[in-house]
Amino acid sequence: MVLAQILLNGILLGGLYGLMALGMALVWGVLNIVNLSHGALIMLGGYTVYYLFTLAGIDPFVALPIAMVVMFAAGFALQWGLLNLVVRSKMLNTLLITFGLDVVLTFAAQLVFTADFRTINPSYAGANFPVLGLTVPVVRLAAFCVAVALAAGVWFLLNRMPLGRAIRATAQNLTAARLYGVNPRKLYAITFGIGAALAGAAGGLYGMISNLTPYMGASLTAKSFVIAIIGGLANPFNVILGGIFVGIAESLTALYIGPTYTDVISFGLLVVVLVVRPKRAVRAA
Repeated sequence: MVLAQILLNGILLGGLYGLMALGMALVWGVLNIVNLSHGALIMLGGYTVYYLFTLAGIDPFVALPIAMVVMFAAGFALQWGLLNLVVRSKMLNTLLITFGLDVVLTFAAQLVFTADFRTINPSYAGANFPVLGLTVPVVRLAAFCVAVALAAGVWFLLNRMPLGRAIRATAQNLTAARLYGVNPRKLYAITFGIGAALAGAAGGLYGMISNLTPYMGASLTAKSFVIAIIGGLANPFNVILGGIFVGIAESLTALYIGPTYTDVISFGLLVVVLVVRPKRAVRAA
């Protein structure tokens, strides 16, 4: 029964991990940018939901769409005014500029929010219900459902809507997309904005199950990178499955080895993927 509970917790946590990685995978797949500031965007989304909850009294789940709009606007502005300047240059340049952006956002957050730990703690934060002898945390289940719903929304956007088809066409053949009248600069900004919005939603959900701090971004960027490699960049649902895989692996590691080794197993999985299926990583990069 303990093992079943651990597996359930891993699945629910993994759904949130998948949502964290979904924005990075989208930006990486379309813009060919490994966004090292992705974790900082998750952090800012978490603080946005936190202050909407604590200052405006808005329920965290109701605040998620507001945070997504705010983060979309921030992401659009960053891509339009900054990242579009280097988007077609060598990957090293984009890595350097997004790393610098991560440093700036992290220290700005420390100045504005201070380094104190914050938690989004609604009245139902500790609520749970039993199912077949297992305890299901309400917040984690809701976070998992939101993650799957957003993945479905991204899939529908990319496969059924004109904007999504334009995004896919630009990712596959930029020259042909230009001939059909696509404005790559605007489309890149929209794509980065969507990635930032997904990161904002992930940050708000993360703040309900863990602590928010200005320095949380680096580890979340690394975890998102691992999941994006494991799940691939083409299908949003595969990214969620990659997150579930990592969540289960971390939960089992915490049970049988110790909680201090959970991050080690995440990067160990990346090494395994690179050794067993190196072509997958090459296609992602």
